[in-house]
Amino acid sequence: MTTPNPSITTGALPASRKIYVQGSLHADVRVPMREIAVHPTAGEPPLPVYDSSGPYTDPEATTSISEGLPALRRKWIDARGDTEEYDGREIMAEDNGFVKGDQLTAGFPVKPRPLRSKDGRAVTQLAYARAAIITPEMEFIAIRENQMREAVAKERSGNNWGASIPDYVTPEFVRDEVAAGRAIIPLNINHPESEPMIIGRNFLVKINANMGTSAVTSSMEEEVDKMV
Repeated sequence: MTTPNPSITTGALPASRKIYVQGSLHADVRVPMREIAVHPTAGEPPLPVYDSSGPYTDPEATTSISEGLPALRRKWIDARGDTEEYDGREIMAEDNGFVKGDQLTAGFPVKPRPLRSKDGRAVTQLAYARAAIITPEMEFIAIRENQMREAVAKERSGNNWGASIPDYVTPEFVRDEVAAGRAIIPLNINHPESEPMIIGRNFLVKINANMGTSAVTSSMEEEVDKMV
């Protein structure tokens, strides 16, 4: 059996460009947005929208399937001082469904030491929110959710169907919603490359996509390109 080895789609998208919005509470918060061009006859400025495409659509970024994505949040995690590295176990046959030969997807060549909490400390965004801490992740989320509405003084429109959505999402609002249990921030300390996002009634709708290698035919390249 021959396993396909496709290239991963990268580069700019048509009729738009990737931009970054700087945080104000945390200097190293840099939130990606997609600025979509409108037809000149519209007489309107470009439309900034949520961009979850990662560095793959940044023409100035270099990506490598064998090196992984930059550890966007590693400095934020380390700065909190509540985690430590430890020696993880080796990959076992059952982790890969006991497949062999051409059906076995090659292991990821970069093997960082995993993190765990120190002395049983809680290292979740929920714990920080309930401790009244606004993390860089929360500021990142607030900027992302606003889609630069504040820059054009554009308020929300439409029916909120009973939700309590503010015209402008602030880091404090993000913290309050998480602390109250009305929203979650799914961020594992062992995935520092992940861009912060939030799920909750008072935030933008998110769509989930399940990715994973197949025991029949698959590769890291195929799965990453599906996601891109």
